[in-house]
Amino acid sequence: MKKDTSVIIWLLSGCVLVFIMVVVGGITRLTNSGLSMTDWHLVTDTFPPMSETAWQHAFDEYKKFPEYQKINIHNDFQLDDYKFIYFWEWFHRFIGRIIGLVFIVPFIYFLIQKRIDKATLQKCYILLGMGALQGFFGWFMVKSGLVDNPDVSHFRLSLHLTFAFITFAYTLWVALDLIYPERNQVIIPLKKLARITLVFLLLQIIYGGFVAGLNAGLIHNHWPLMSDGQFFHDSITLEQNNWLLRLTEGKSGVQFVHRIMAYVVVGLILFLYFKSKQYNLSAPQQKGLNALVFIVFLQFTLGVLTLLYSVPLWLGLTHQVVAFFLLTAMTYTLHRLSK
Repeated sequence: MKKDTSVIIWLLSGCVLVFIMVVVGGITRLTNSGLSMTDWHLVTDTFPPMSETAWQHAFDEYKKFPEYQKINIHNDFQLDDYKFIYFWEWFHRFIGRIIGLVFIVPFIYFLIQKRIDKATLQKCYILLGMGALQGFFGWFMVKSGLVDNPDVSHFRLSLHLTFAFITFAYTLWVALDLIYPERNQVIIPLKKLARITLVFLLLQIIYGGFVAGLNAGLIHNHWPLMSDGQFFHDSITLEQNNWLLRLTEGKSGVQFVHRIMAYVVVGLILFLYFKSKQYNLSAPQQKGLNALVFIVFLQFTLGVLTLLYSVPLWLGLTHQVVAFFLLTAMTYTLHRLSK
C-alpha cells in the first residue's frame, strides 16, 4: 500500500503532543501543582479564571481541601502563589484537550476520505480508547489527593504516567507500521530479547512513578551505595510491613528497586547490542540499537545526578524527558526487529 504522508504526520503529531503533555505533567508534579484545580469540567475549565473575582472564588474552593489546610496554610500561601500552581495544572489539562481535538478531527476527516486502511483503523480505535482511559486515570489520580491525604496516591500517579508512556509508544508503533510498510527479515532471538528489555524498561518507568509519587528521590542521596556504606539500607528491613509493601510503598524500598532496575535495563540493552553483532542487521536496526546504548547511558547518568543533587526541578524534568527518548528508541528498535 502507498504511504499516506498526512496520516503519518498526524500520528507523529500525536506522539509529540503526548510527549509535551508528560513534560508539563512532570513540571506539575515537581512544582506541587497537581491539586490546584479541585474539580473537573470539560468545557468551563477550558480557560483559566478571567477576573480577580473568579480567581478568588477558585482560591476559596482550593482552601477547602487538605493540601491547603494541612500544608500551604502554614506557608503564607497567597493568591499569587495559587495562580502559579493553577497555571501548570490548567496547562496540563489544556494540552489534554488539544490532544483530543488533534486526534478526533483529522481522524473523522481521514475516515470520510477513506484514507485509513482497515488494519490502521482498528489501531486508531484502540488509540481513541486509550486516550479516554488516560483522561479517567488523570481524574482518578487527582481524586486521591482531595480526600484526607494532601498528596496523590503514588500508585495512581504511576498508573497515569506509565499509561501515557504506553500510549505514546503505541502511537509511534502505528506510525512506524505506515512508515515501513515493507517487512524485514525477523531475527527471532533479538526480537525476544528486545521484548524482555521493553518489559523491564516499563517496570522501571512504573517505579519512576513510585519514586516521584513518594518523593523518594529526596532521601539516600548517595551513589553507588544508598548511604552509610550500605548497598541495601537498614531502613527497608525496619519497616513494619511485609516485603511486598516495603518494596512498593516504603520510600527506601522503592528507591532501592529503582536503582537496581536501572542496572538491569542497562545490562539488558548492552546484552542486546552485543548479541546483535552475531547477525547481519539492516541500517535501521543498527541505528536503533546504537541509539539505545547511547540514550540508556545518558539516562543512567542523569538518574545518578538527579539523586545526588536531591531532585532539582531541571534535573528531574530532564531525567523524565530522556526516559521518553529511551522508550522511543526501544519502540523503534523492537519494531525494526519484529516487522
